Amino acid sequence: MWDVILDAVLDTLKLFPFLLLLYILIELMEHNTRLGRANRALSGRWAPLLGGATGLIPMCGFSVMAAKLYEKRYVTLGTLLAVFIATSDEAFLVMIVSEMSWLDKLVSILSMCGIKLVLGAGIGYAVDLIGRRRGAQLVPMPAEHTEAEGHVCDGAHMHEEAEEHVCDGTHMYEETGGHVCGGAHMHEEAEGHTHGHGGEEEFTACEHKHGKRGNLSLYLVSPLLHSLKVAAFVLLVNLLFGFLFYFVGEERVIDFLQGSGYWYQPLICALLGFVPNCASSVIIAEVYAMGGIAFGSCLAGLIVNTGLGYLILFKNVSKWKRTLCICAFMIALGIAIGYAVNAVSLALPAISL
Repeated sequence: MWDVILDAVLDTLKLFPFLLLLYILIELMEHNTRLGRANRALSGRWAPLLGGATGLIPMCGFSVMAAKLYEKRYVTLGTLLAVFIATSDEAFLVMIVSEMSWLDKLVSILSMCGIKLVLGAGIGYAVDLIGRRRGAQLVPMPAEHTEAEGHVCDGAHMHEEAEEHVCDGTHMYEETGGHVCGGAHMHEEAEGHTHGHGGEEEFTACEHKHGKRGNLSLYLVSPLLHSLKVAAFVLLVNLLFGFLFYFVGEERVIDFLQGSGYWYQPLICALLGFVPNCASSVIIAEVYAMGGIAFGSCLAGLIVNTGLGYLILFKNVSKWKRTLCICAFMIALGIAIGYAVNAVSLALPAISL
């Protein structure tokens, strides 16, 4: 039982650096205009393809980062789905250290990576195309400053905690040159918080100039607190599913998968892959390496599996309907691809994966 607790703690600790880096990155994007172009790259024409390629890296941290950036509306739904579809958590690492022949390992891993990348990028572009036609938009980039137009601070700041500020209105300039930031962003001289203008530089709006204490709080303390909160939530879920697998027994799950039958495997593997815990991807990969499930069945489970990405979406309780739709789509996609690949494998017995 202590092994369950230790594994849950270690899995959470492995994720924590990604969380901290993510929140620091978000703060920099929202407050430091020099990262505006990096922000544009997240929503550019290559975003779904880059998202799918990133998701192939055997770490669940990238799906968590994609989910959080999607919550902030810095990436599109298509990019999120591309990352989710490509993510396989630790499955490929399990296959590499398995007793499969190196040829089988190479063929299996490269085939899965190719299918997941093409599928993820293709669906990502399709979903974004539909979204654009329906008028879906990301958080708009800050407008460029000109002397004639004044200073515009758009709605890119979407903060969660009371200590953070929101810059959500347009700045109203009076004849005296005074600066008022609409919404909840209240400036006081005592805080020494001013907006600077980049002159001829093509910086976008809201160049915040902080003192050393302000920078430390904004770019380190606040991200650290957010990371700790999310890590605590992830730890609880890891413990929950860890004890679930402990009491059910991993051997029973493996035996059930092996005896589930060729045409039931994609359905069962997809449901198992939906479990937001690294144990699900490990079990699917182990059973496949043992020859207990077909290639398509393994692919179905790994398409649905997103590591801990679903947890970030479910953490936003107000958007539970949207999250359920995303989850339902991922499960349906995994099942469909699993059955399709198994059918092709039966129709073409000469191709053995």
